[in-house]
Amino acid sequence: MATELFFIYDSHCPWSYATTNLVSAVAEKLPKVKIHFLHSGLYDGEDKITRKITNQVSELSNLKFGDKYLAKLNETKDSTLGANLMAWSQAKCPEKSLAILQAMQQAHFQQGNPLTNADDVADIVEQLKLSPSSKCLQSDKFVKDAEFMLADIEEIQDIIGTRAIPALLLAHNDDLVLLNHNLYLLEPSAIVDAINEEIK
Repeated sequence: MATELFFIYDSHCPWSYATTNLVSAVAEKLPKVKIHFLHSGLYDGEDKITRKITNQVSELSNLKFGDKYLAKLNETKDSTLGANLMAWSQAKCPEKSLAILQAMQQAHFQQGNPLTNADDVADIVEQLKLSPSSKCLQSDKFVKDAEFMLADIEEIQDIIGTRAIPALLLAHNDDLVLLNHNLYLLEPSAIVDAINEEIK
């Protein structure tokens, strides 16, 4: 009986940052669940994050944002490079996708790193022993793997009837369940219990 979890997110989305903790709990406690990391490429260099959003995320998840990140809230966000790198990881080394995402989110939401050029992710690439192509480390356009991922996301969003991110879709045999991540943000381990209930 195959069980898969589809995580639709954006590396620059504060709500996705909080939800990654849930995905991490699933990866740790339910290693047989295959997790697909689907980066939506939502931030295209035009949108900003408001203090209201970071306050809401902190209140509902007990997650704190770094001062360096909060000082740059008025700067527009561009997650194209993040989408390219995560699409590459899903195609070439999916076992590292969670670690890559966590490292990017730590750099962005704690250190205020914009993650928009190769230098911004050089430390992550080195620490995790990655070998992405130079195309994956650009933010001017999506690489082919990222474009395929965006098409997959659109297909899934049509099935679940929402374009909202983050989204957690559990697939068990022929059943699909959209998990309400908001219920588990304060206690990530609770999502493990919820998934166990769904698949028993």
